[in-house]
Amino acid sequence: MFDFATPTIHEIAPDVFRIGCYAQGLDLQFNYFLVRDDAPLLFTTGYKSSFPLVHKAVAQVMDPADLRYIAFSHFESDECGALNQWLEVAPDAVPVCSLVSAMVNINDFAIRPPKGMVDGELLNTGRHQYRFCSTAQLPHGWDAGLLYEETQGTLFCSDLFHQGGNPDALTESDLSEQVLAAMQQMQAGPLADYIPYTKQTDRILNRLADLKPKTLAVMHGSSFTGNGEQAFRDLSTAMKTVFD
Repeated sequence: MFDFATPTIHEIAPDVFRIGCYAQGLDLQFNYFLVRDDAPLLFTTGYKSSFPLVHKAVAQVMDPADLRYIAFSHFESDECGALNQWLEVAPDAVPVCSLVSAMVNINDFAIRPPKGMVDGELLNTGRHQYRFCSTAQLPHGWDAGLLYEETQGTLFCSDLFHQGGNPDALTESDLSEQVLAAMQQMQAGPLADYIPYTKQTDRILNRLADLKPKTLAVMHGSSFTGNGEQAFRDLSTAMKTVFD
C-alpha cells in the first residue's frame, strides 16, 4: 500500500518501545508501541502490508511469539489491519479493544476472541497496569478508546497529536504549533473532519488531561515527554480553533 522506510526503534519510557515507520509518499510516520513485560503488549498493529517490517522490528526487542496482548484504539486499517497476522505468530495473544469494537467488529474479524474493555477497566501485564479510557468518536469511530499505562504514566494516544513529516521519536518541546498546523492542513483537504468535533470532545480531552500523563505515545509524529496534562489542555484549545 505504502512504501515504508526501514523501521526505527526507540525506547521512549522504560520498556516502552516506539517502532517508527515513515511513509515518504505521504510524508507521514506510522508508529507502533511495544511494551516489554511478563505479558508483553503491542499497541496498534499496522497495515497488513507493513507487517513484515514491524514484525522484524519487534523481533529486535523480544520474540514476537511471546506477545500476549494486541491492542488498538479503533477499527481502522492502520490500527488493526494486521491483527490476524500478529495473532498467527503469537499463539497466546489476545486482541484488546473497546467492548463496542469487540461486539460490532472484532468478534467477526479476528481469528481469536477479543478482550472487550469498558471505561475504567484495568489490565495488568506484570510490572505494568493499564486503564482503558473510552473516547467514543475521538479520534474517530464510536468504538474508539485509549490505554493509559498507570505505572509510569504513558498514554497511548492513537491519532491524537497528529503531526506530519518525519520528526524525532521523542521530544520535550511543545507540540502545539505542529499539531495545529497538521489539523489545519487536513481540514483544508480531502480528509477534512477526519476528527469529528462533538459536544463530548472537550469533556473527553479534559478527562484525559486529568490523568496527568508523563509520556504521550503518538501514532503519527513525535511522542512527547513532559507535562501531558498541559499538552491535552492545549490540544483542546487547538481543536476548538480548527473544528468548532
